[in-house]
Amino acid sequence: MSLYNNELIGHIPDTVHGMLSLQELYLLSNKIEGTIPDVICSLKNLGALDLSENHFSGSVPSCLGNVTSLRKLHLANNNLDSRLPSSLGSLQDLIEFDISSNLLSGEIPLESGNLKAATLIDLSRNYFSGKIPSTLGGLDKLINLSLAHNRLEGPIPESFGKMLSLEYLDLSYNNLSGQIPKSLEALVYLKNMNFSFNKLSGEIPTGGPFANATGQSFMSNDALCGDSRFNIKPCLTKSEKKSRRKKVLIGLYMMLGIGSLLALAVGYVVLRSRKTKKNASQEDVTLVKGHGRISYYELEQATEGFNESNLLGNGSFSMVYKGILKDGTLLAAKVFNVQLEGAFKSFDTECEILRNLRHRNLTKVITSCSNLDFKSLVLEYMPNGTLGKWLYSHNLFLNLLQRLDITIDVASAIDYLHNGYSTPVVHCDLKPNNVLIDQEMVAHVSDFGIAKMLGTGEAFVQTRTIATIGYIAPEYGQDGIVSTSCDVYSFGILMMETFTRIRPTDETFTGDLTIQRWVSDSIPSGIHKVVDSNLIQPGDEQIDAKMQCLLSIMELALSCTLVTPDARISMEDALSTLKKIRFQLVSSLH
Repeated sequence: MSLYNNELIGHIPDTVHGMLSLQELYLLSNKIEGTIPDVICSLKNLGALDLSENHFSGSVPSCLGNVTSLRKLHLANNNLDSRLPSSLGSLQDLIEFDISSNLLSGEIPLESGNLKAATLIDLSRNYFSGKIPSTLGGLDKLINLSLAHNRLEGPIPESFGKMLSLEYLDLSYNNLSGQIPKSLEALVYLKNMNFSFNKLSGEIPTGGPFANATGQSFMSNDALCGDSRFNIKPCLTKSEKKSRRKKVLIGLYMMLGIGSLLALAVGYVVLRSRKTKKNASQEDVTLVKGHGRISYYELEQATEGFNESNLLGNGSFSMVYKGILKDGTLLAAKVFNVQLEGAFKSFDTECEILRNLRHRNLTKVITSCSNLDFKSLVLEYMPNGTLGKWLYSHNLFLNLLQRLDITIDVASAIDYLHNGYSTPVVHCDLKPNNVLIDQEMVAHVSDFGIAKMLGTGEAFVQTRTIATIGYIAPEYGQDGIVSTSCDVYSFGILMMETFTRIRPTDETFTGDLTIQRWVSDSIPSGIHKVVDSNLIQPGDEQIDAKMQCLLSIMELALSCTLVTPDARISMEDALSTLKKIRFQLVSSLH
């Protein structure tokens, strides 16, 4: 039974229990909601079940582990939550298992290592935590494994070197630590690997699949070292390590001596100023609205001890938590991970750049909290989350005019950074997840952790800091050259993503096919094939005006993403063009 890619709504009816001979059921790409009913488990001959891209919520039925006839189980892009049931480990003949882009949490079950026949396992874009189970290393038939965009921690298991059939491995955007195991050099068929945005350390292996790897596979792991082609620092020799250890020991002894003297002095000052401090603490509870100072204790209380339930998002060097002060003031606390090498620089950069910037479409920094062991920016709270959340949530929707207004807001902010301030600022990491939306659906550009300021007369600067793959301009990614044209390029990609609802890193784009090429090939007559189908419904009386608007937007996006920086349109002209497109759309709709 194949009913995919329709507009089906409602729930799966209990009457499916009567379809005892059913071998394949495809309901993907509909709008079916509710929980996945247990009656599915009564279909003992079911070999393929695909419920992807619907609105299913609740848990994954544990009874699916009893449907041992299953060969393919696809539940991706839903709102499934709770833990992954260990009973699925009973599906020893399962070949494909995709449960990506849900809200699943907890640890990955050890029993996942029992899926001996699996060639594809995709658990990406969930909230899985804990360590990667070493039992996965026993899956010697596995070709594709993705655990990206979770909260996994600890080391990469040595046992992964036994997955000899592996061709694709993605562990990016987690909190993994330790070294990349040399055992992975045995994976001779591994073509694509991604360890980016973790906390890995030590030397990158060079044998086997690592011989053809590039720096993009290891980005934002500041403690990694290795070959210069990876765009990371070289590893220290044994003699250099000994010398450094000796210097560290001398430094520690000196610090202990100085620390003892400081302790005596501080003790005297503390005793003398105890009364003064008590009074000062009363003044310290000034409202954040009034730019008052805020203490670590207040931030800790406001975020319930930086509880995971208050986590709004995370980046390369920081995590953002929702907080509520005792007076009811809402805030967003951006807490930098001071254990990461680049965190202090990222904090200092944001403070330096945002100190003097004032624009309605930039996220407002209210105050900061800083000491030797803790760095945090206190930001204006944005109740509607990120543009990325709105684009890819099944429960939220932005119409054409809303998307256009958000795009104009972003262009206004970037134009101000480039032309409205005495020193041009390059944001360097423009993407939907760095665009926040307030109560009135006004967009605000955020996250200036890797931004660059251009000096007087400077058209560009050079950097080794790499931004997000998919949005980064060619000259930035290849040579580290940063200019205002880099932001224009990223803005063009953001526009394409906003109106197509397809990420530039989507698996569709392989080889020479990029999102730009895909859009360019559709212009002018095939534009309806690439834009988000939710924006243009059949029978819409205003479809012609909307199609013309979308065509103009895509043409502008392509002019932003030309390969040569000098050939790209300026942000000032892009903003002006967008305003004209909006005027024409509103005029035709009325």
